[in-house]
Amino acid sequence: MTEPKLIDPRKLYHTEEFPKQDQDTPALQKEMQPVPDCGEESYEGSNQLENRRVLITGGDSGIGRAAAIAFAREGADIGLHFFPGEEEDAKQVASYIEKAGRKVVLLPYDLRDETAPKEIVEKVVSELGGLDTLVLNAGQQISCPAIEEIPLEQVKDTFMVNILAMFAIVKEAVPHIPAGGAIINTTSVQAFNPSEHLLDYASTKAAIANFTIGLAKQLAPKGIRVNGVAPGPIWTPLQLDEGQPEDSIPEFGQQSLLERAGQPVELAPVYVFLASNKASYVTAQIYGVTGGEAINL
Repeated sequence: MTEPKLIDPRKLYHTEEFPKQDQDTPALQKEMQPVPDCGEESYEGSNQLENRRVLITGGDSGIGRAAAIAFAREGADIGLHFFPGEEEDAKQVASYIEKAGRKVVLLPYDLRDETAPKEIVEKVVSELGGLDTLVLNAGQQISCPAIEEIPLEQVKDTFMVNILAMFAIVKEAVPHIPAGGAIINTTSVQAFNPSEHLLDYASTKAAIANFTIGLAKQLAPKGIRVNGVAPGPIWTPLQLDEGQPEDSIPEFGQQSLLERAGQPVELAPVYVFLASNKASYVTAQIYGVTGGEAINL
């Protein structure tokens, strides 16, 4: 009898301590040790998103990169937003999208700029010939141990990038999204169990979770589904650009039930599912990919 192919989730990917490291802004994926696995070599598509036209924010690295590679291999054309200065990572992602035979539009925009959302959506619609799916994933995360030490400018920037720009992009995009389209927002386990050193970031992630549920109710009559993904500790550049307390990187993610950090590629199938027609009866939901930590809304 043929044995099932089972893989112990505790022993996948990087299971040891990470080397101590940090990066200046903007952090680049190619300089991380080890480099995150975003499915560059492993993700295989099956035409679940054939001819879809997708905007992905924060698509140059980490979770957004994994989603972009997976979506392209599932048959989608991609509008790839990234923060200016991350062109090197973004061009790598673009090459994977093009190798999959799909079109990519590179969108270098700072989401702190109030004009960015409108321009991003207009370019995607113009160059891809339409827009039916959003993956709103861009984020800013800066660790600070005490509220007295948080610059208010940082708080404003975090809210602008993480949630206000999300509102603005959706506002611009919805008139273009047909029935059957989908919106997927990246929230976080921090929305449900905030760390004391991530007050502003965790607050925005809680807002995103709430926004996701409310928006799903509003857009259901249009036939547009809205869901969220709540990652746990995932090995991405976000962690190295002041995203974690000093000296905490070596043990990052090792307190999860699965005793390791997650890799971006482990989230890609969830984003693909939520965007696909297979999720036709799924809306107003938050999917946790946390290594075992509970999420509750």
